[in-house]
Amino acid sequence: MNKNILYIAIAVIVGLGAGWLIFGNGSSDSNKDMSEMSDHDHSGETEDQMWTCSMHPQIMQPEAGDCPICGMDLIPAESSAEGLAINEIKMTENAMALANIQTTIVGNTQSSDDDGMISLSGKIAANEENNTVQASYFKGRIERLNVNYDGQQVNRGQLLATIYAPDLVAAQQELITAASLKASQPALYKAVRNKLKNWKLSDSQINAIEESGTVRENFPIYATVSGTVSEVMAAQGDYVNQGQPIVKLSNLNSVWAEFDAYENQIAQFKVGQKINITTNAYPNKEFEGTISFIDPMLNNATRTVTVRATLQNRDDLFKPGMFVTGKVKGATQTMENTLSVPASAVLWTGERSLVYLKTNPNEPVFEMREVTLGNRSGENYQVSAGLNNGDEIVTNGTFTVDAAAQLQGKKSMMNQQMMQDESAMMGDMEMSFSNSFSTEFNKALSSYLKMKDALVASDAGQISAFAKATSKKLKEISTSDLGKMEKQHLTKSIEMLDAIASNENLENQRAHFVILNENIVPIAMNIENSTNYYVQKCPMANNNKGAVWLSTEEEIKNPYYGDAMLTCGSVIKSM
Repeated sequence: MNKNILYIAIAVIVGLGAGWLIFGNGSSDSNKDMSEMSDHDHSGETEDQMWTCSMHPQIMQPEAGDCPICGMDLIPAESSAEGLAINEIKMTENAMALANIQTTIVGNTQSSDDDGMISLSGKIAANEENNTVQASYFKGRIERLNVNYDGQQVNRGQLLATIYAPDLVAAQQELITAASLKASQPALYKAVRNKLKNWKLSDSQINAIEESGTVRENFPIYATVSGTVSEVMAAQGDYVNQGQPIVKLSNLNSVWAEFDAYENQIAQFKVGQKINITTNAYPNKEFEGTISFIDPMLNNATRTVTVRATLQNRDDLFKPGMFVTGKVKGATQTMENTLSVPASAVLWTGERSLVYLKTNPNEPVFEMREVTLGNRSGENYQVSAGLNNGDEIVTNGTFTVDAAAQLQGKKSMMNQQMMQDESAMMGDMEMSFSNSFSTEFNKALSSYLKMKDALVASDAGQISAFAKATSKKLKEISTSDLGKMEKQHLTKSIEMLDAIASNENLENQRAHFVILNENIVPIAMNIENSTNYYVQKCPMANNNKGAVWLSTEEEIKNPYYGDAMLTCGSVIKSM
């Protein structure tokens, strides 16, 4: 027994000694090596470290500082454990195969027979030049309406409605009386007949009344043209005035094909150009038309103009509302070597065009890239900015890659749109302000609103004056009870106001006004307001990223463009 205990004690001592030799003696060197490795990793991470804002994760900067939107201190952005860049994603080979993700290397395409052909999307519309409104020629009540629904065919001379007309009853009695006196008072007789003719009664109708000596209570209204009912404008039993519309007819023997052309394509079109048109209804047929009209007004919401062609429709092939595609030979020469991408590679967010770039030629690593598109040529888009010759992009399975980016919390088509929704971000900023702060801040907003109106009027001198006045009022507010975020927003607002006040370059003032609103609007949304305010947004301002402002009026008066785009924008929040 004593021997066993002795053997166990010796084994323990030997084990402890061996452990000390392996781990204890080498601990200093090991720790030193680990420390050096950690320092090395940290130094490498510092070199590539990106900085972001906790409130605005779309902000990415290569060095520490303040957020350009809210003024908060930037924090280190999380880097990928796989050594990926901030907005890169990596997919597995299995996921790539299942989604059938394919890529193409972007290159300059040589001109071909189809070079210069621009594809446009549009739809068929009724030719408004052929529209006719059938109206009542006299005042009365519609006793019977023979046209009841849109699309109904009407022929010239067809009975449209029957109307009870008290004025006509009296006029008929005058005719019967005047007929008995026509020998002695021919002028009176003629005047009474002409009165009935002015109500569009025919000579045969007038003669029938005169010969019968009977007053007719209900009178018919006949179609003066043939066409298709596009709108029923009255109902049976309605009282109508003289000249009031009853039905609108469209002659569909010719129709309009209306296409939306983007702003950068306008120079490619001119009246008289030939356009080849195809439809989903008749995929094997191609119809030829001629551009007859180019809208002189640009749609500010879509940044497009309407390009119209008139088509003959004698066989009733085209139906209003039908989608069509048009191909036009551009009026200007296209470049012989143009950078282009397949249409399947492009994702649309409504305001931006995006593609996914393969950043590592040997691994399935992708990054979203914003591109500027030119004309569409067949199934390809010309690219004027965002890609370089030799870049590899996803051309099949683009939505799958975007979904993977969203799931990994990286920039994607979906979450980029959410990040750019300034109203949502500002609404998420919960700030706390005292009643005294709210009172003083409301006083400063009165000067702010005058500055905003001066921006609408494009008066640089007044803008500077009101910016200086607003800054002065904000500087007088006590900040002792403000939190860090609240104080940073106020400080940044004052900084932008001083920048606006010291510079009378209008474009520079408007650029600072963007950042001012990104800081002052969240404050206004979190205080007790003595006035009703509207948060309004122009999607075109700030290089198409959108910018907000405050107004006491619901009507849009854009401070970022003034008269150039006075009504561009919408109310995104009222408070």
